[in-house]
Amino acid sequence: MAEIIQRDGTWTFDGETVRIVPGGKAHPVRLALGELAVPVQALAGISFEPDRKGGRLRLRLRGGACPVLRAADGRLKDGADPYVLTVEKDRTGVAEYFVDEVRNALLIEQVPDGPVGRFLLPGPSLPVSGGGGDGTASFDGETVRLTWNWKAEEAKTASGPAALPLARIAGVRWLPAIGLENGYLRFEPVDGPVSAPPKYDPCSLELWGMSKKEYTAVVVAAAVLARLPQARTAVAATAGAPAPTKAPASAPAADDHDVTLRRLRELGELHRAGVLTDEEFSTAKQAILSRM
Repeated sequence: MAEIIQRDGTWTFDGETVRIVPGGKAHPVRLALGELAVPVQALAGISFEPDRKGGRLRLRLRGGACPVLRAADGRLKDGADPYVLTVEKDRTGVAEYFVDEVRNALLIEQVPDGPVGRFLLPGPSLPVSGGGGDGTASFDGETVRLTWNWKAEEAKTASGPAALPLARIAGVRWLPAIGLENGYLRFEPVDGPVSAPPKYDPCSLELWGMSKKEYTAVVVAAAVLARLPQARTAVAATAGAPAPTKAPASAPAADDHDVTLRRLRELGELHRAGVLTDEEFSTAKQAILSRM
């Protein structure tokens, strides 16, 4: 088992699943998502990006595996990205070991790094709420509710809070505020697209970028996206399909023993240098020996 504990959060890996727990002062998006369990089959890769203060651990998920990343569409900043962990300078060795363990598992399981046709992670836990700007969005699994504040336009407030049954939603789009351009959280009805701008659309929140909490609108978007009827249909269609057979494992290379010895020596050096605690060293050593 590999584990790295930082102020930014804690990541653990048991050979099958990366578990991610955000730190107490993490970005509101990460706190709203809570603990995440990412199966190896959803991973395309992992990297450690060193810098002068330590670095960042970054998980790379397969395209289409995560509803949060699908909803964000590449627009999440590192601070809000649940798959990025800030690593302090005295734990860079542990981060590199964590990377090695995950990469080894990907090789052993022969996980492809290409996109998938359905979500491999569940949507955010329900109920969920988020937003800002001119209102708040909430979702309980059946209905999206939009409540307006005093800053909303009359085109929205005139009809009171909006209630959108999931069956009447064709899609959802989230765009954060960027610079002087406002963002939005828009729910697209099944009976056709809305031509009104988000400021006047009763199926949209307008986001002004005034606080980090506005980013939590993407959590609502992901929760809805993961539970749209077409998403459930895709999951149901693949649930009965036979599991792909693993290719037979190749024979171990002749120098596997030398690699194991080298890794044990490196662990010993990290332990003596104080980078690894006694417990971390013992856990890492057992993990390496168990693969012999």
